[in-house]
Amino acid sequence: MTWSTRNTGKEWSDSDLWQLRKLANEGTPAPVIGLRLGRTPSEVYTRASKDRIVLRREFSSQEGECVREPCSDAG
Repeated sequence: MTWSTRNTGKEWSDSDLWQLRKLANEGTPAPVIGLRLGRTPSEVYTRASKDRIVLRREFSSQEGECVREPCSDAG
């Protein structure tokens, strides 16, 4: 998959942060948020962590294997 990086390295605008919060609240996975905002998934994870925004956990399509930490067996 090719990541859109039109905003990579740029400051996060108020609009970017609003969209990040909105998409995270809707349960959108970080890679999809990154595509929509022109950021890499790593940038999305980093900014979400900095602003204490909870992102949806990602699982592979096979056997519910955890792809991104933290994942647990509970709930």
